[in-house]
Amino acid sequence: MTEALQKVSEQLAFGGQQIRFKHSSEVLNCEMQFSVYLPPQAQQGAVPAVYWLSGLTCNDENFSSKAGAQRVAAELGLALIVPDTSPRGEGVADDPEGAYDLGLGAGFYVNATQDPWKKHYQMYDYIAKELPRLVEANLPVNQDRAISGHSMGGHGALVIGLRESLFSSISAFSPICHPTDCPWGHKAFANYLGEDKALWRAYDASLLLQERDETPPILVDQGTADNFLEQQLGTEALINANKISGNGAQIRYQQGYDHSYYFIATFIEEHLRFHARNLR
Repeated sequence: MTEALQKVSEQLAFGGQQIRFKHSSEVLNCEMQFSVYLPPQAQQGAVPAVYWLSGLTCNDENFSSKAGAQRVAAELGLALIVPDTSPRGEGVADDPEGAYDLGLGAGFYVNATQDPWKKHYQMYDYIAKELPRLVEANLPVNQDRAISGHSMGGHGALVIGLRESLFSSISAFSPICHPTDCPWGHKAFANYLGEDKALWRAYDASLLLQERDETPPILVDQGTADNFLEQQLGTEALINANKISGNGAQIRYQQGYDHSYYFIATFIEEHLRFHARNLR
């Protein structure tokens, strides 16, 4: 490991290492932290990785402490790479009213084009470009990558996975599937990208999926008791896009589950096994 990464903390888990790092991000123009689980197999050589993108108000530690993913990752020999959900620090713009759905903790995995956001809020390039290069240059992690996420992070995983050829499989829990047509998306995109809605389309998973002739394998789980389902998530738009494109994504409703990490913990093993089967 070079000086590019500074270790913040480390714990032993299922024979592997749960580590938190900080580094200076050139893309985001601030100091960032991210969490990594390195399975026991990483002691013998580089391992494939699942990149996990978290949702609104989260940081890099929510998934690591709540999802219970390390046990299965250790068995499968998968690294887990968990970035923060937005740039952080002094001088980084935030919602002037302190709302949870814009600014800090709410980067929406886009490249902002508008002031005051564009100086720091380049989360798309951070996830798709800077972070994989940093991880693979400094840790025993190879270029076999999958991507997953929850809610806002599910949106990010679907969009980045559909737009980039970096990832061999994509999965999501409770994703914001159609952000050009929901309140969360309207607020974030109007601020980060401006009022030209044609520019929003590049960050809408339902529109992207509808236009794709071929995609990596996709698995999406959505709870039927999710209180954000009707107003914010737009799952039916993704299902319709999947039918139009004929891409064969697995989009499943799970009866009685809500938007919480209890839902993620219930199905994370299946998602990790899905990714392990599809790694290059």
